[in-house]
Amino acid sequence: MRFFGLKSCDTCRKALKALAAAGHNLKVIDVRADGMSDEDRGAIIAAFGETAINRASTTWRGLSDDEKAADPAALLAAHPTLMKRPVIEMGGEWTIGWKPDVQARYLGE
Repeated sequence: MRFFGLKSCDTCRKALKALAAAGHNLKVIDVRADGMSDEDRGAIIAAFGETAINRASTTWRGLSDDEKAADPAALLAAHPTLMKRPVIEMGGEWTIGWKPDVQARYLGE
């Protein structure tokens, strides 16, 4: 299981703690510190499209209108913290966020 997020994100920390407690073997990728490969970024955009961008983030609010109009893949390449998180990949399947449906999928609740 690969976990894409930020070490400073409260939701990511909660998700990591719950996933570890459930016995998942995690490879954590901090999108700010570690970066993200073009292949992973492309897979995330293919799976989630525009919804991969967190339009409620501080980073988003700081962008110009021209920047906000850019392609989602270009936005994530330039500003990885714009990614809605966490993004989890397991067995070639992707999830985004840490809502009850995602929690149930990985925690068996």
